Amino acid sequence: MENNSSRRQLLKQLAVGSVAMAANPLASLAAADNSDMKLKGNINHSVCRWTYSFLSLDELCVVAKKIGLKAIDLIGPKEWNVLKTHGLDSSMCNGAEISLTEGWNDPQYHSRLIKNYTEHINLVADAGYKNLICFSGNKKGMDDETGLKNCVDGLKQIMSLAEKRGVVIQIEVFNSKVNHPDYMADNTKWTIELCKRLGSPNFKILYDIYHMQISEGDIIATIKKNHEYFGHYHTAGVPGRHEIDDTQELFYPAIIKAVADTGFKGYLAQEFIPTAKEKEDKIKALKKAVKLCDV
Repeated sequence: MENNSSRRQLLKQLAVGSVAMAANPLASLAAADNSDMKLKGNINHSVCRWTYSFLSLDELCVVAKKIGLKAIDLIGPKEWNVLKTHGLDSSMCNGAEISLTEGWNDPQYHSRLIKNYTEHINLVADAGYKNLICFSGNKKGMDDETGLKNCVDGLKQIMSLAEKRGVVIQIEVFNSKVNHPDYMADNTKWTIELCKRLGSPNFKILYDIYHMQISEGDIIATIKKNHEYFGHYHTAGVPGRHEIDDTQELFYPAIIKAVADTGFKGYLAQEFIPTAKEKEDKIKALKKAVKLCDV
């Protein structure tokens, strides 16, 4: 996320209903482009709701369907009915977490998290969805090994239920250099070790390409070597978390081809913050990004 515009700030705005709503999604999309997208079908495309929060969820669903997306990312139980109305999947469910900074690495949150995730695993499964996000939390002076042990101790309390219900718990990796200072799961080595210690096919890594480019780089080689641990992908341009175009250092066609070559059948969600001022141009940016990643 940007320094001045974090996901948690926008999610908070959404929760209190302060996000501005667009008046006519069909008109907006028509102004941007009248034609439907013709996608190749090799990638399951999604978009993160928070980065397009200038649209209501209903409006975003209309845009997503027009572009050819199959899902919306980061939606909780209270709004799944909207997705179902539009025939879209909830590609990454949320709502069980406490916050991005208060996570599984701190035992003081375990009882609350176990209760939340037990409830949400059942909700996700009953709704016919698959993925549920989780976070490590911040270090707050804790060393990595202690954090690993604490995460294992807590997460193992929910993994049998997740396996039974067919729900995949996915821990997101963030960079701690720019956007999330002190976040523990800020590299693939730590999160892969967590996957190994839990030993569950229902625990994966949400590999955020933007964050890991900032943290460690070597994106394509990392995907090729470790794809078995990656259950979901997020995109955005580096630097700035904006459009994935020729103004930034990542070449997404090659990256997404590497993802596709691993046989990945999960979701790729756009999570860039559009820089355009006009709604129609922001929608065009999403369509362009999806087309760029449709390998």
